[in-house]
Amino acid sequence: MDSFRSKENLNRFESIFGKTNRPPRLFQAPARINIIGEHVDYLGGIVLPAAIDFAVQVYLRPNDTSSYHLYSVTYNETVELKKPLGPNPKSPWADYISGVISEIEKLGHTIPGFDLLVDGNIPQGSGLSSSAAFEVVTGYSINETFGLHLSREEIALIGQRAENHFVGTKCGIMDQFIIAVGKQDDCISLNTETLKYTYHHFDLGDYEFYLINSNVKHSLKDSAYNQRRSECESALVKIKAKYPNFTQLYDVNLSESELENCHLTKEEFKRTKHVTSERERTKVVIDGLESGNFKEVGSSLFQTHWSLSKEFEVSCPETDFIVDSLQSMGVTGARMIGGGFGGCVLVLDTKDHFYKIEDVLKKSYQQKFNIALDFYKFQISDGVKEISL
Repeated sequence: MDSFRSKENLNRFESIFGKTNRPPRLFQAPARINIIGEHVDYLGGIVLPAAIDFAVQVYLRPNDTSSYHLYSVTYNETVELKKPLGPNPKSPWADYISGVISEIEKLGHTIPGFDLLVDGNIPQGSGLSSSAAFEVVTGYSINETFGLHLSREEIALIGQRAENHFVGTKCGIMDQFIIAVGKQDDCISLNTETLKYTYHHFDLGDYEFYLINSNVKHSLKDSAYNQRRSECESALVKIKAKYPNFTQLYDVNLSESELENCHLTKEEFKRTKHVTSERERTKVVIDGLESGNFKEVGSSLFQTHWSLSKEFEVSCPETDFIVDSLQSMGVTGARMIGGGFGGCVLVLDTKDHFYKIEDVLKKSYQQKFNIALDFYKFQISDGVKEISL
């Protein structure tokens, strides 16, 4: 987000909330991608997310009252919150702030009143976690303004709990975590069971990541997500009956014949195959990024896509078409990211190849589906931080 927009928003803040001798402070939280480790975050798996340079920005200033005065640039709307905080059906965007305040106060802190302006440039509905960025930047700005001494990891957990308990979305921890702890040019490998994580530095050199938004969302997503979770859970129950040492499906390392002895259904067998093969691909990608073997990384991304499509069955014709087209055009690697049934495709390729791909793919996709594609370039960026004015 450029400084011109920040300056414009400072002027907007002061015109809405008034100018005092105490200027507001500016905080920023990034969007995120997940390079590999898809549909394993709720199965004790390792994920490989990175923060990227789309962002949500918040101006915040204490107002010496017990009320919270909020303004959203996106919705051009002002909201006042008073305690006790409850859901705001007319302005649901304010629930993310209410949820974060509520979760911080459950830890024993009292949050005084403040004025807050929020703006962002994360493409809406793109699966890049604008809601998690909003939660984390709100928690971080409150923490820094009122000197609460919460760690970045604690702020991530507060954001997740706000979404689970107040907003009502049963999300995992990955999004809030990487947005809180991200570093420029690094991804993290995060163990979603223990929350232990390691930074992995990589220099892409002549390569780049970018995103292609399919601009479709199929209504199957939520029902299929719940169904996949239950199939994975029932597969683990059957496997544990024969092999009681396994506590997570992600850790299962049985041969196909051993799995067949567990009397899995066809669906349970396929789900298990995706989850356990994703574990091996994640190791390959971490090694490949660190050693600069991007062809190996790209090959694993393609493998993950087709595993998500054929074994986990969470893709759709549109994203399959994009990945298949990219593969036939000689791109280094690509896969669907996120929950599935639409959304974005993550691409890894040489920088000089992009302009040969963009026009051709836009045209063929439009012809086949009558939908426009959006391409998003980005950089791997820092996590949540304060911006000096």
